[in-house]
Amino acid sequence: MKEHLLLIPGTLCDERLWSHQLKNLSHVANPNVFIPNQGNSIERMAQLLLKDAPENFALAGLSLGGIVAMEVARQAPERVTRLAFLNSNPYGPRPDQLTQWDELINMVKKGQFEDIVEHKLLPNLIHPSRQSDYPLTSTIRDMANKIGPTAYIQQLQAVSTRQDARESLKAIKVPTLLLVGKEDKVCPPPLHEEMAASIKHSHLIILDNCAHLSSIEQPVATTGALYNWLTL
Repeated sequence: MKEHLLLIPGTLCDERLWSHQLKNLSHVANPNVFIPNQGNSIERMAQLLLKDAPENFALAGLSLGGIVAMEVARQAPERVTRLAFLNSNPYGPRPDQLTQWDELINMVKKGQFEDIVEHKLLPNLIHPSRQSDYPLTSTIRDMANKIGPTAYIQQLQAVSTRQDARESLKAIKVPTLLLVGKEDKVCPPPLHEEMAASIKHSHLIILDNCAHLSSIEQPVATTGALYNWLTL
């Protein structure tokens, strides 16, 4: 029987973040997407995933999805067969980040959601060479609009509650993939190198010409890495 695979997208992203993986990993796994757009804490998002998840499953998350995946692994390690953290951050929030997220929440409440997506998120999410890639940028905009401002506020509130996961990562005993874009400014490679040093049975991949949204910036390479991880 094929292994269940749960894929968790990042902030303001939906199943389209994993479109290439959903299509091209279905012969080795049963992939499904859990969108973290309910609950205003990382702990609650993990609880909601576990409530409806299969008894045992492989788990991959990108950015916010990776943070939720770390919490799932902390809450129910016996249910997770393997882990993949893409473009993720194991640290708790910094004071400057909390201030920034409060400012973003205030902007959303003032009706500036589209300005945030266009001028604060897009420039930081994808590689500079892809900023004029209309199919890519339009997908990111469309995902953000589908998730919407209300869920965005919940996601910002949730990430503000995240706990430092570095100690809990040391307890992971299942095969773990760490993947990041070389030019990721949001969750840069040194964070993943640190996680790789803490997690036994981990494998680190750094993708060239890639920033924060690896699964759609470099879909073929990301799918290949996940395939190898699933077939270990």
